[in-house]
Amino acid sequence: MKLIYAIVNNDDSHAVSSALTKSGFSATKLASTGGFLMAGNTTFLVCSENEKVDEIIEIIRLHSRKRKQFVPSSASYGVGSYTSFPVEVSVGGATIFVTDIERFEKV
Repeated sequence: MKLIYAIVNNDDSHAVSSALTKSGFSATKLASTGGFLMAGNTTFLVCSENEKVDEIIEIIRLHSRKRKQFVPSSASYGVGSYTSFPVEVSVGGATIFVTDIERFEKV
């Protein structure tokens, strides 16, 4: 068995959750926050048989899209002089980890 951790942007959370459920997979959802943009994410925990891992990852991939977002940045122009300007970054998509499970019980 495998445990899939999928960190997904909150904007894609509902679509991923619905697609997993529609395909017959159970997932636990946890609220999480990214360290770089401090934006809200959802972390899905999905336990699965080894042969279903690729199917689950494909579902997550299809429903987690990358997008561009502007975030404030600042630059220093000499002593005590700072200016703020937006910088475009890529957000969204999914970060996925797959680990082995030695024991799984649903009680």
